[in-house]
Amino acid sequence: MKLERNFDILVQNVKEHNYKVALSIKRNGRWENFSTDEYKEMVDNFSIGLLAMGFKKGDKILTISNNRPEWNFADMGMGQIGVVHVPVYPNIGRGEHRYILEHSDARLAILSSKEYYDKIKPLVDEVPKIEKTFTYDKVEGVPHWSEIVELGKKNKEKYENKLQKIKDSISKDDLLSIIYTSGTTGRSKGVMLTHENFMSNVMDTRSLLDVDAGDRWLSFLPLCHVLERMVNYLVQAKGLSVYYVESIDTIGENLNEVHPHGFASVPRVLEKLFDKIMLKGKELKGIKRWLFDWAVKLGVRYEDDPAKRGLLYDKKLSIARKLIFSKWQEALGGELKVVVSGGAALQPRLARLFSAVGIKVAQGYGLTETSPVISVNYGEYPTMQAGSVGPVLENVEVKIAEDGEILMKGPNLMIGYYKDPVRTKEVIDEEGWFHTGDIGKIENGVLWITDRKKEIFKLSTGKYVAPQIVENVFKESPLIEQILVVGEGEKFAAAVISPNFHYLHGWCFKNNVKFRDNAELVRHPKVLARYKEEVDRINKTLGRHRQIKKFALTCREWSTETGELSPTLKLKRNQLKKIYGVKLDNLYGYTEDHGDLGLPDNTANTEK
Repeated sequence: MKLERNFDILVQNVKEHNYKVALSIKRNGRWENFSTDEYKEMVDNFSIGLLAMGFKKGDKILTISNNRPEWNFADMGMGQIGVVHVPVYPNIGRGEHRYILEHSDARLAILSSKEYYDKIKPLVDEVPKIEKTFTYDKVEGVPHWSEIVELGKKNKEKYENKLQKIKDSISKDDLLSIIYTSGTTGRSKGVMLTHENFMSNVMDTRSLLDVDAGDRWLSFLPLCHVLERMVNYLVQAKGLSVYYVESIDTIGENLNEVHPHGFASVPRVLEKLFDKIMLKGKELKGIKRWLFDWAVKLGVRYEDDPAKRGLLYDKKLSIARKLIFSKWQEALGGELKVVVSGGAALQPRLARLFSAVGIKVAQGYGLTETSPVISVNYGEYPTMQAGSVGPVLENVEVKIAEDGEILMKGPNLMIGYYKDPVRTKEVIDEEGWFHTGDIGKIENGVLWITDRKKEIFKLSTGKYVAPQIVENVFKESPLIEQILVVGEGEKFAAAVISPNFHYLHGWCFKNNVKFRDNAELVRHPKVLARYKEEVDRINKTLGRHRQIKKFALTCREWSTETGELSPTLKLKRNQLKKIYGVKLDNLYGYTEDHGDLGLPDNTANTEK
């Protein structure tokens, strides 16, 4: 069945996949399941409830919610009557929430919990356009979302025929959603996406995702994230049962309960997963430790091209999978077929290693503006090549501009930024090409991303540095959690490093390094010497102009809550440069030692 509107997925599944478990979520220690029929009934009642409240095509409803079946009920319910869904990240700043509430023109807000209600409701009260606020969880004294569903039930006979007529009138070109880009600089932009934008992406990737009807999918990335939302549509369109985790902290437990065949992730989650596996491996002794290390070394040498692997390698890999990698599979639920990765560049080493384990990582590339997929790795070589982002989708056009920027056209391209024609014209030229802001190349039949156009900087020596490439190389070290590489207009590249404190604390224990807190830890001479040794080691793998000549350590981890990372876990570069401005000035000699101001003396020079 060709899918043109988001609710066509539900129509298809009622006909073809009438499951007892279409959607499920773990709440209060037990899994709560919704069948396909219950799913459809909830959606229809929600639609009718909105109609009874006076909602019409083009009206906006804003939601701030964790992942849950109710998100789908509301999303599909809005879609089939032309109401525009505005899903918003819960973990952005107060000012950004206030701006989106006002800018989106939403008439209604739905918040998932008391925590979000207490945080957002004071801002909602400042926006007169928002007529009412509901919650998904029951909060005393607050209207519950089920009131809309109950209103729909009461008015079913009155509106049933009208609902069908409205559904029939909804076009693939109608606006489905406004997604505000999390952004790493400036105000968020409201990306306007139609039914066709999303559904063309679903149809173009449907045959590429290696899962089957009846399989299970685990969901934990926020559904307001464009990748998770499209994948959420995609796996439902493929007839999978979708399970939403209880919380981000219970992913490991939920993996072993659901035994999923796939999930979507961002690279940072996969990096953390790998770090945990490596820490477990380091606890092994004797022959078990030797076998573990041997298997990992073998895995990172994996080649997607069988001709490059050879028969001897494949025989060794078969042994490694049986003795070591099978246990990795078990830790991930035992039935995992594929992981969809997006939102940032995945380290090629991790892509190779997961393939060696027997789990394909479908690394995709795209932006919110492209709904989001432009290209994706899938299947076997040559459509799966670690380090690339795979072949461009069949119905998408890509060309590389003279300066290396990736330009695209396709049915998945947004119709523009909401109430912002000026910025729309800045990114979509007169010929209809969307300027992605990414630098890349097409080689060996697949697309390769080399960096963000705006993030490449030029040293005073005239050499250009692509910071993301350098940062990804350094993040392969277990000592480094995050790293910001800078150097615009300077003689050399420098970096601020956020240590992997879990790993570093273990190293300190083994090396008898005493400390009271992390602030003292990152000042310790032995710690600075260890990081200098690590930076020197990694520098040897890089061209001279890309090497980190000086670095500073931070005494805290970076997160979305503390403002260094975007909701999609990307570095907020401008914000980080402000936070660590004094440290950066110190690295380049613009200021003297700031120890007297309470700043730790935790910088190191790697120059000989």
